[in-house]
Amino acid sequence: MNRINKVFENKKEILSIYFTAGFPNLSDTSSIIENLDKSGVDMIEIGLPFSDPIADGPTIQQSSSTALKNGMTTKKLFSQLKDLRKLTNIPIIIMGYFNPIMQYGVEPFCKDCESIGIDGLIVPDLPVDIYYNNYKKTFEKYNLLNMFLITPQTSIERVKFIDKISNGFIYMISSFSITGAVNSFQKEQKEYFERINKMNLKSPLLIGFGISNRETYKDAIKFSQGAIIGSAFIKHLEKKGVNKITDFIKKIRK
Repeated sequence: MNRINKVFENKKEILSIYFTAGFPNLSDTSSIIENLDKSGVDMIEIGLPFSDPIADGPTIQQSSSTALKNGMTTKKLFSQLKDLRKLTNIPIIIMGYFNPIMQYGVEPFCKDCESIGIDGLIVPDLPVDIYYNNYKKTFEKYNLLNMFLITPQTSIERVKFIDKISNGFIYMISSFSITGAVNSFQKEQKEYFERINKMNLKSPLLIGFGISNRETYKDAIKFSQGAIIGSAFIKHLEKKGVNKITDFIKKIRK
């Protein structure tokens, strides 16, 4: 069984942390993973930096820009992750845009993901129909789960289709916007969470975009199996450094 599925079978109130590979420094990838593992997070999303990150807010955009300037590439990331499974046994997801994956080659990319122990992918700009018709078999050949995003504007029919073809979790975006930290969820967002929950989907849900503190994390886990934190964690990395990662996680889960 894929490590992602095992987490959802065995844990509640899941905390997944996103960071951009190559940020703050090119060589930080392994240290960040080790520190997140020690801090007790349930899942890690590694962002593959891209020059045109359409779904990302200013914090993650800036981290991507810095990472690219530092020299991060897909090949460099795979090289850094070659001993991944000596560092951690928790699920690892690569989140990246489709252009760099296509440039690398979809099948070689998936093959290299499997060889180093990556469990799944999140590709925000890969339409679900194109994935289903053209790439699903390739992802499954290399034991990679593909997680799809839904927003408050996603139609009921599309949500049901995503749920039908998913074999991992569904990434429930808290609002129709770019990523970024907020201090609390609004009434409209909570109504959206409730609406999706009433659909009784077979796939577990994680809420992302806007999870920044204890309050938003607790709100998210009322309506889903867990939450994803990105921008707030990257800000913490920038201000406090890799060695203070545990402090950030403790504040979320205290």
